[in-house]
Amino acid sequence: MALVLPRLALPHLQVAEALAVLGPVPRNALADLLGTASEEHADGLDATLESLADHALVWQDSKGLLRMAAPLRQAWDAPLGLDPPLAQLLEGATSDELRRMLVALGVKPGGTKQQRLTALVEHHSNSEQITAVVAQAPSATRKLLERRASTVPERTEFIMIGIPEKAPEPGTRWALERGLLVEDHHRYGTLRMPAEVALALRGADWHAPFDPAPPAAATVSVTLADVERETAAAAIALGAHAASVLTVCATTPPARLKAGGIGARELARIGKAAQCDDAMVRIVLETAHAAGLLARDGDNVAATESYDAWASQEPAEQVAVLLQAWRKLPLTPTQARDEEGKALPALAAAPPCAGCLQAREGLLTAAARLPAGQGAKSAAELGPLIDWNRPFAEQLPQDTTPFATVIGEAQLLGVLARGALSPIGTALLDDDTEALAAACQRLLPAATTEARFGTDLTAVVAGTPSARLAALLDSVADREAAGTASVWRFTPATVRRALDTGRTPGSIVDDLTAVAVEPLPQPLSYLIHDTARSHGRVRVAVAACVIHGQEPGLLAELAAHRKLAELGLRLLAPTVLLSRTPLERTLAALRTAGYAPVAETADGTVRIERTTRRRAAASVPRPRLPGSGALRRADERVPQASATADPGLLAARLQATPPTTPQPDPHNGVPFGSDTEEIIAGYARQLSLTDVRQLAYAVDEGQAVTIEYVAASGNRTVRTVSELELDPPYLYAWCHLRDDERVFTLSRVHGVMPAR
Repeated sequence: MALVLPRLALPHLQVAEALAVLGPVPRNALADLLGTASEEHADGLDATLESLADHALVWQDSKGLLRMAAPLRQAWDAPLGLDPPLAQLLEGATSDELRRMLVALGVKPGGTKQQRLTALVEHHSNSEQITAVVAQAPSATRKLLERRASTVPERTEFIMIGIPEKAPEPGTRWALERGLLVEDHHRYGTLRMPAEVALALRGADWHAPFDPAPPAAATVSVTLADVERETAAAAIALGAHAASVLTVCATTPPARLKAGGIGARELARIGKAAQCDDAMVRIVLETAHAAGLLARDGDNVAATESYDAWASQEPAEQVAVLLQAWRKLPLTPTQARDEEGKALPALAAAPPCAGCLQAREGLLTAAARLPAGQGAKSAAELGPLIDWNRPFAEQLPQDTTPFATVIGEAQLLGVLARGALSPIGTALLDDDTEALAAACQRLLPAATTEARFGTDLTAVVAGTPSARLAALLDSVADREAAGTASVWRFTPATVRRALDTGRTPGSIVDDLTAVAVEPLPQPLSYLIHDTARSHGRVRVAVAACVIHGQEPGLLAELAAHRKLAELGLRLLAPTVLLSRTPLERTLAALRTAGYAPVAETADGTVRIERTTRRRAAASVPRPRLPGSGALRRADERVPQASATADPGLLAARLQATPPTTPQPDPHNGVPFGSDTEEIIAGYARQLSLTDVRQLAYAVDEGQAVTIEYVAASGNRTVRTVSELELDPPYLYAWCHLRDDERVFTLSRVHGVMPAR
């Protein structure tokens, strides 16, 4: 049921809600309530019932009554804003209470409780009789009943023992005596209006909402060629940007925030290096992570071995992998702000969002149902269609128009083009992996293996460069642009970067010539060779110390001395030696070999070595004997320790010393009072033992509690929560700060206090 219900369209939910009110009824009764008795609306109702029957949610029994699955009926607390039927509300009523209601209505009561209940239900099922009874009611009662019939019934969420109920409204008793209102004994006196009474008072002209047809959307004519052209452009850009973003991540893995995820600073760095905006960076990171191309590596997010295989594939195969991951993402990757307007990190490992999946599913379904050859005139036209197809879809706080974020993602990825569903989108809707691969293969050209080099020291690659070509150009030039065409620029610094890796100017020219469409421009060849001529003219070596002197023969002798080989001596000049060994060890080795070196200070002067005097350390005061203290009298003598200690005396003193009791760790070694405490302590590592026990008590006893919580963005908030439900590693609760149900991660709870 939980899997099917979110996938139903609006008319399916409306019919099911109406059946939840009526119970098993003939089709005509359902049609009357929905206002579809006329033939023009009958087809829509029949089609909806047939679809619900295909899902085994609604069926017609042998008596011709429409019945629905019991779990589906529980999906609504107050379907159509109505309380349960009279028979359900009077389940706990006594036979004498039923008799008094029938007498007040002027109906002859039967002899048994069941007969009286049946007579009362039959009376209230006749809307004309209900209307006649209410017409005879006092003015205060009529106003009360009419108001209750037109509003959604209120629910009492918390009942405080010892607090008296509110005084009943005027006219309540008259309605209670006739069963027009029923006092629910199980809800501490909450008043309910039977569904039959509310429907009768709403009038014959009132009908439950039913929208069998989707809302009208303004469309424009589009051709398949236009759609495919725009789809191909978007897919090519996606492949190029994805390759750039993941190359940056593979080269310099982005750092994770302490609270989890990749923050705004790292996202900006990746976007600047990859030449793409924040939305594309977020999409690539989320889809690549879902596809296994990126993974958490300590405090960073690094590329995996699967990335290496992905990078060697054709662009069509690369794009297909990312699109398939986007289709099944349990979140909206370009959601950059939370409901409070605070920035959200990427890859934050937030709880799955079923509404986000339904929004994506609703978009694909809505676009697929547009007339052939027609596309939505604007993105805003698709919002109501998504809502009709998937009422459970979630709209993000950042959406300026309904579902603007998910629609923008679809356009960015080539799923939507010219307001119509593209071949890629059709394959994603059908969840057909082979069709998706074929569509990408047809729309995306093969990877480009050649580049055009210009006299302005640039290289231009049309389409998506192959992995080998991109790696070659990245090693000797800086990428300036990416998309349908990529541009690299050569500078002395980029050429020097290639030379630093050990490459020669000849090998660089040969590699670039092999991928050039035309011969290399003369300015580029000059740049490479000019940079190579100045490369390495100054060298920097690692040395622990330097040995120098005025006799070249002596330094040559030191460099060739076998006993000094372990020093790692290297002759730089006739009078200069480098040593890989620190100065003090080098001095000692030279002196051991029979030489007489001297050490120099940092300014080049000879270091004067002074003899260090050795002195004994001051004696340590004797330890105080047992029983000694700071209040020892001045004339009291301290017994001197004997030269030979008595083992028996030492053993007696050790036995007389009380053992020190180790203090237990706040979590380890402490027996927990319940399984709930042990579970919370295992996940909420930030909490002390007292906080763990207080939170566990609130969960077990169903009490409210105030917690200090660190959100995914790293911001701390203090919230009062109730209706706690533990589902490790999450805690489901009603948040009084947001006045809505929220999911909290136990590891982010940093404090627990009594409810405010």
